[in-house]
Amino acid sequence: YLHWIDQGADAFRIDTIAWMPHAFWKQFTDRIREKRPGFFMFGEAFDYDEANIATHTLPRNGGVSVLDFPMKQAMDEVFGRTGAGFERLAPTLFLEGGPYANPYELATFYDNHDMARMDASDEGFIDAHNWLFTARGIPVVYYGSETGFMRGRAEHAGNRNYFGQARVDAASESPIHAQLTRIANLRRQSPALQRGLQVNLVLEGDVAAFYRVYQHDGVAQAALVLLNKGDAATRIGIDTLVQPGAWRDAFD
Repeated sequence: YLHWIDQGADAFRIDTIAWMPHAFWKQFTDRIREKRPGFFMFGEAFDYDEANIATHTLPRNGGVSVLDFPMKQAMDEVFGRTGAGFERLAPTLFLEGGPYANPYELATFYDNHDMARMDASDEGFIDAHNWLFTARGIPVVYYGSETGFMRGRAEHAGNRNYFGQARVDAASESPIHAQLTRIANLRRQSPALQRGLQVNLVLEGDVAAFYRVYQHDGVAQAALVLLNKGDAATRIGIDTLVQPGAWRDAFD
């Protein structure tokens, strides 16, 4: 694994983290970080109980981040056919007093190769990406989800089907792809959206409003995120924790 780091690997996804004891991963990560301090690793522990998966993130167990399965479960309900409100996501954030060593390092996602793909409309995928790339955590997008490929299909019933170059070439024609590119580029340009603390204002029904606030090494930025997953335009009034200053639309 050190060889692959030398070849240019930026991070590791550990598929088998739940199948080996913590002592093994502690030795594994210590040896890697001795050579590459701060090298990022995250594991897949297929478990929707945050108390179970959080144990992997603790320094004494190796300090490996994990895929955020509790949030994945909520995202399926909020952005899929169930249509739950944004309040369903609130208890999965664990912004204060949670079990994780650092919730901001969790890998956030809504589906992958081990489960059914999210069953959502184009608008549902767009709304899911808008949350994924503005809320706390590090977004992970499964191949094909940028076009809604095989939506709702189970693990061995189409989930892993071959995507192919033709679909890659045609991806830009998908409204999901266009909006994903838009929000992903916004996050790439914003330290606040990448690493800022999240302060919730409203998470209810079709509306979410929260701040991402970043201040470190002379860089300071506050982002006010306003999300609407409803079918109609809406007006969101914010009168809490509003600071004076020059606010601008981040897209223009």
